[in-house]
Order: sequence, then structure tokens, then C-alpha cells
Amino acid sequence: MSRLTRAETQQRNRAGVLSAARAEFAARGYREATVDGIAERAGLTRGAVYSNFPGKRALYFAVLADDAERAPEPPPALARTAGQALGAYARAALARLPVATRAPGAPSPLDLVPEVLDDDRVRRPHAQLLKLQAILLGLALERLTAERAPGPAQRRVRVSEAALTTLQGASVLAQTSPGFVEPFHVVATCEHLGELDLHDRWQPLYADYVAPPRPADEPWPAAGGEESAPLDAVHGEPVDLRADGVVAVLGLHRLAAIEDAVRTAPPGAQVTAVLVSGAPGELMPLARLMLAEFRRCLSAAFPRRAWPGLRIVYDESGALAAAAGVDAVSDATESAVRVVSGRITARAEGYGACLAAARAAAAFTASAAGGGRGGSVV
Repeated sequence: MSRLTRAETQQRNRAGVLSAARAEFAARGYREATVDGIAERAGLTRGAVYSNFPGKRALYFAVLADDAERAPEPPPALARTAGQALGAYARAALARLPVATRAPGAPSPLDLVPEVLDDDRVRRPHAQLLKLQAILLGLALERLTAERAPGPAQRRVRVSEAALTTLQGASVLAQTSPGFVEPFHVVATCEHLGELDLHDRWQPLYADYVAPPRPADEPWPAAGGEESAPLDAVHGEPVDLRADGVVAVLGLHRLAAIEDAVRTAPPGAQVTAVLVSGAPGELMPLARLMLAEFRRCLSAAFPRRAWPGLRIVYDESGALAAAAGVDAVSDATESAVRVVSGRITARAEGYGACLAAARAAAAFTASAAGGGRGGSVV
């Protein structure tokens, strides 16, 4: 038998730690589980566990994320209206919550509630991941309603935020007041929300103060072959980073900024959000968990043709960020590049970078078309 390489050994140890953590959490619950208990179950030292995960909470996020990503796809969605889609989304979300009772010690997303409330390092990324979910859900609602009412799509992010607020409230009450939440009432509320007109408009107050991007003419190092393409967290398909459009590198405190690129980029331009973090060992599993849960609910509620075109990829190592010229990442990172034919033609950094890079793409498209203003829901 050939000896395992160092990378293979690390991968095997990591898988063993995750398996042991899943068993420990199931047997003892999150609060009573210990890193020592996980190490004993894995047949490893405490130090070996910490070399793979920064702590118990990171392990819990990773176990939940792994379970969510492996969950089977729901049947194809048949919703035709916004109300039907939000109702189906709510049913899928509530199905994962033990609203009245729960098996003792069973790993559950409900245990995220005290962890999110206890630490600001988790609260802020959690809030921005919910913002990202609302943007994605709003874009899906816009595509669905556009099929029945052709013309400029009205923004539906505010309605999506209201629906997610309702569902988050239900999840908290399921944790703090078991038996209070009536799932059918929550679903009916979300269905009614889908039919509301909240006069939603995308009008960033800082738009007039965003500096233009810096022109560039550089090779795009991340534009590799198909075999090295990262997977989209929503669609589950490889993302072609060579496609013309905007690539935004966003820390987990700046995720809502991606809507600037989505709303400003010209028709047909690909918008890709590359998620980075200053604490990837703990916070990226949280991102994976929340987006995997979102994808499952989206699949249960919307036909594929209505799914948003926004692409999202994880960059735990920072390699894609470095290729985009961001050498040091943090949760406050916002940087964006415009890509044309596999080359970077414009760069922007800091607050408003997504808007600046998308404006460059829109201006080029308008100029090439002989005038006019590019803008679309991607």
C-alpha cells in the first residue's frame, strides 16, 4: 500500500474530525459537546482537531454546512406567481425547523440562534448573509413576475426582506417558545407578502460620490481552464471567470454591495461575487450553511428559469482575491474588477467598488452600441 501524501493525510484527518464532531453533537448536543470528546471519537489529539478547525463553534457550522450541502434536492417547483413562490419558500424553510418538538441533541440550525446572539463576530456576517439571501430571492421574484408582466421589473428585495424577517422570527420563537409558531400561518403570511407592492426602488444615496474605477489592461490570472473553475454556491455549476462582466471580491461584512453591480451592469454581463473572510475557518462554513439552505428553499419554490443570474463562489484560501489584486483580505473587503475577453480592464477598491466597476462595464456597452444607458437585473 502506498503512503498517503501530506495533503491526503490532512484531508483524511479533517473528514475524521467532522464525522466525530457530528456524532458528538448528536449524542451530547452543542452546549455539552467538547473538543476533547470530538478528539477522542476521532482517535486524534486535541491539537490535531485545532489544526483543522479553530474551535467548537466552527466545527458545528461545518457539520451543519456539510449536512445542508448533501441534502437531497426537493421536487421541481411549479410556482407561477410571487405569492405562490414565497409560500413554497416558506414551507421549505419551516420544514427544516422542529417547530414544536425536537430530538434531544440532534444537530439543528436552531442552535445557531444563541451563537449568533452571543458574538458580534458572527452577528454581522449573519446579517449580511441574510441581506445576500434577500437580494437573491428578490431577483428570483423579479424574474418570475416578469414572465407574467413583461417590461421593466420592479425591485422585489424589500418584499424578500419582509419574508425572511418573518421566517427568522419563526425560527427564533421555535427556539425560545416551542409550540408558539403555527407553520400554516407563517406560510400564509409569506404568500400575502408576495402580492404586496412596497414601492421598492434601488437608489443608493452614495451613488453620486463613488469615484470612477482605475483603467487597467492586465491578464486575468483567475481565468483558467474549465477544470479549475470554481463552483457557484447557488447553481452548483462551474463559474467561467473569463466571461465578460464584473467580479467582486467581498468580505462577509460587505455582501449587500453586490446589488450595486447587479443593478448597474449591462444586459448579458456576468456578475460574480467572490466571498472572502478574515476568519475563514469559522465564518466560511457559516456562509456555506446559509447559502446551502437558501439554495434548497429556492429550488423548492422557483423553476430554474427564474433563478437569479448572480454567481457566488467561496474563496477560503484567498487565491481568487489575490488574482484580482487583493493581497490582504478581511471581512470589510470590497474590491471589484471589470473583465473583458479574459483581461482586467478596470479596477475599483473600497466602498462603492462594485458600483464603479459595473458602471465601467455599462459605459463600454453603451458606447459600443452607439449611445444609450446599460442597466439590467442580471
